[in-house]
Amino acid sequence: MRVAGEWHRTIGLSADGWSVSLIDQTVLPDRFQVILVTDVEQMAEAIRTMRVRGAPLIGVAAAFGMALAMRHDASDAGLERASRLLDATRPTAVNLRWALDQVGAALRPLAVADRPARAYQVAEQLADADVATCQQIGAHGALLLRSAWEAIDRARPVEIMTHCNAGWLATVDWGTAMAPVYHAHDAGVPLHVWVSETRPRNQGLLTAWELGQHGVPYTIITDNAAGHLMRRGRVDLCIVGTDRVAQNGNVANKVGTYLKALAASDTGVPFYVAAPSASIDWSAPTGDQIPIEERAGIELGHGKLPVANPAFDITPARLVTALLTERGVTEASATGLRRLFPERTE
Repeated sequence: MRVAGEWHRTIGLSADGWSVSLIDQTVLPDRFQVILVTDVEQMAEAIRTMRVRGAPLIGVAAAFGMALAMRHDASDAGLERASRLLDATRPTAVNLRWALDQVGAALRPLAVADRPARAYQVAEQLADADVATCQQIGAHGALLLRSAWEAIDRARPVEIMTHCNAGWLATVDWGTAMAPVYHAHDAGVPLHVWVSETRPRNQGLLTAWELGQHGVPYTIITDNAAGHLMRRGRVDLCIVGTDRVAQNGNVANKVGTYLKALAASDTGVPFYVAAPSASIDWSAPTGDQIPIEERAGIELGHGKLPVANPAFDITPARLVTALLTERGVTEASATGLRRLFPERTE
């Protein structure tokens, strides 16, 4: 995606061919900074401290972390040690475990000497696959946005509300929830995005920054203004991302998503969730099995007071109009997911 007119991915190999370049999201939107990661410990720290964030990007970052680890110790013990280190960084995004499983399955059958090169190959394949997945989600979702524009007789821009950051900064490129916005905007559909600030990390500012870079009109709002705008008829539809989807269509996303879904349901606003297949947890029957990350109270600016800081919440499937996946749009239910992913029936 564009930054000051120049194309970037959030993560990739640096010029030396082995270290990993990534955009440091903790300094955005004040400044754009690319940093180098040279070992698995640094990658684990980058994930834990949210230098890289967003479920799809976390998964790809973990894969590159495994490649860095294999340069130093490609033994069975080194493989398991690196996998455990990365897996412990953030518990809610299922893409992390999924990517580690992909890398592990590719490396374990190989001789130790062959593992480093293969690890880099798998990491780059997962990065390219993430881009393709997001492009497909964007294409499917753009049709919904065009239909929404037609429904209002093309009289004004389509008013979209999102939450947190599910744009290209949360993936390798394009994004999940924002990919339909970029596709539709580029195809000439007039849009305006309501961007909630998303306390306490203010990831909404990341969404605002990247929308501005792409030329999409937006307005930042406080988190609690969402229901007010929906009730006033200022929102045509909501699109959010997800860190994990259970088998029954329950959705884990950045805390505050549930409140937006409730407001959307009460006001009749369609509520869509962009969900790449890597974010579907086929081992979790419902949202009750999804672990919710509890982050430090200092993120709220209070280091010495009692603070609860859950990073995610669960939105019941009944509040989700549909899931947007790379294979198409489906109802948020076990039946809907099986229809798109018949190979996961067992």
